[in-house]
Amino acid sequence: MPDGTASSPGRTPSTPASPAVDSSDPASAAEEQGKAPVASDELTVEQLEDRWRRAVADLDNVRKRSARELGAARANERAAVAAQFLPVLDNLELALAHADADPATILEGLRAVRDQAIAVLDRLGYGRREQAGVPFNPAAHEVVTVVDDPDAAPGTVVRVLRPGYGDTDNQLRPAAVAVARRE
Repeated sequence: MPDGTASSPGRTPSTPASPAVDSSDPASAAEEQGKAPVASDELTVEQLEDRWRRAVADLDNVRKRSARELGAARANERAAVAAQFLPVLDNLELALAHADADPATILEGLRAVRDQAIAVLDRLGYGRREQAGVPFNPAAHEVVTVVDDPDAAPGTVVRVLRPGYGDTDNQLRPAAVAVARRE
């Protein structure tokens, strides 16, 4: 070769190699990139603290959203229940407007309004309970009085003084009853 360098066929001239850097050492990798060395433990702690703060913020947002949604659901449910009682109120006002009519007609109208109110409670899951002749159940009955009744078995509901609403698991109030005395 004219310039005095020996070159083998099929070989290209190589560029000078850079000094070998151990990529497993974070300090030397940071020095190579011109950055100050940072311990990997500090970076992990910072990342974990950031993740923790974000999780706490997310939890707080979920709590606030749940409280808003629960309040809205309660308001909607109250409005739905109140709307079911509006026809009852309307019929009571009609009965009062016709107060000077025949007393038998007014009585019939008041019974119809009462039946309408009972139907509303039934639709809401609080059916009326006023059964006499059944065994006393402390979960469904409230004893108001105890009576001597030779025709009734001891511990039996003889008379319902105030009806109960709902079943034993979900009731608005227990039925107030008179119970036959135990001998």
